[in-house]
Amino acid sequence: MNKTLYLECYSGISGDMTVAALLDLGADEEILMDVLNSLPVQGFKVKISRVKKSGIDACDFNVILDEHHDGHDHDMDYLYGHEHSGGEHDGRAHEAGEHAGHDHEHHHGDHEGHDHEHHHGDYEGHHHEHRGMKEIREIINGARMTDRAKTIAFNIFQVIAESESRAHNLPVEEVHFHEVGAVDSIVDVISVAVCMDNLGIEQVIVPKIYEGQGTVRCQHGIIPVPVPAVANIVQASGIRLEITNMKGELVTPTGAAVIAATRTSDRLPKDFLIEKVGLGAGKREYEGPGVLRAMLISGGTKEQDVIYKLESNIDDCSGEALGYVLEKLLKAGARDVHYIPVFMKKNRPGWLLTVICSAEDVGKMEQIIFRETTTLGIRRIQMERTVLEREKMTIKTSLGEAEVKVCRIDGRKRFYPEYESIVRLCGVSGRSYQEIYQMIVESCEVDDMLGMV
Repeated sequence: MNKTLYLECYSGISGDMTVAALLDLGADEEILMDVLNSLPVQGFKVKISRVKKSGIDACDFNVILDEHHDGHDHDMDYLYGHEHSGGEHDGRAHEAGEHAGHDHEHHHGDHEGHDHEHHHGDYEGHHHEHRGMKEIREIINGARMTDRAKTIAFNIFQVIAESESRAHNLPVEEVHFHEVGAVDSIVDVISVAVCMDNLGIEQVIVPKIYEGQGTVRCQHGIIPVPVPAVANIVQASGIRLEITNMKGELVTPTGAAVIAATRTSDRLPKDFLIEKVGLGAGKREYEGPGVLRAMLISGGTKEQDVIYKLESNIDDCSGEALGYVLEKLLKAGARDVHYIPVFMKKNRPGWLLTVICSAEDVGKMEQIIFRETTTLGIRRIQMERTVLEREKMTIKTSLGEAEVKVCRIDGRKRFYPEYESIVRLCGVSGRSYQEIYQMIVESCEVDDMLGMV
């Protein structure tokens, strides 16, 4: 069953906090450890325990590196190099956001029956390497994890790589992660992916993230909070950011990348049922509790469906350029893109570009339009809409499987075969488009009568 995850990031978010919260929600620890034990990566162990944060019981997920990797600011290292002074960011300070050191005094040991340490790999003789996206893909592909979990992990690392690419003006494939930071970051990212897949998470809601203020020290000197990688991710993904009064870094690049890669909405329903709550602990003590609260939610009355329509008049772009822009906008997540021929001032023929997108994608769409066309301005209109209840499903036909969109109105179902499936079955059978379309619809109607849809 599809599940909706709501992440409440009042104390920021990091990779390890997210893993801990998902484990607290019920993600299978044995499945996670089986995947981690299959990683072609050495030099770490994992400890899962219960801790107290401001008196609140929470799950703690801790990646402990061997002596060749420990004693560094890991998330900062793989983004900015490992020569920086630790300053107030000892241990996993940057990666864990509010997490310097480990809260040993809060461990309960037998709380709810487990305080586990899982060792991985031989700690001797390990040497530092530099890993790029090619090596990261090989590590993920070499693990015993589902295809869906691999896709989630790929997407998270792609977000991180793209943020680094912008920060250093390098192609994505030339971005290298320092191993001293990549080991625990690889473990965190893969763990998030495995846990989300195991829980069956399909929708992720994150209204905004909360960040601290001040500065952190790295190899290149003192940099402001949010750090460049986080700022790049937030800007590119249209994530709402609120700066709090807390001193220090609450959001790590890995935490921001998890949201950017998995979030499906920034709008909560007006009301909903909470099925389960999970709390993931940070490693640093601030004024607040320092936990990430994750909730599995369902039901409720949905908030009014709101979309944005972006419009721009263009009279000096070639047809090839406009076609390229359309494809780029759709690949970036636009709900729809179309052109309408118009006559502009001085009787010049032109085109009205219209883009339909979600609120969180507005910034990304506008950036593409400004970068790829000659327009000087974009009109932005917020619009409410009414949509039919719908879902996607896969059905079996005599010619093979087909993807179908199922809509409901007045208690009845309507079936709309997906274009790609129709074309594929046309190629397999040699039949016409209309024949295949009708065959898929009839198969759906039969399945519906039998209670299979």
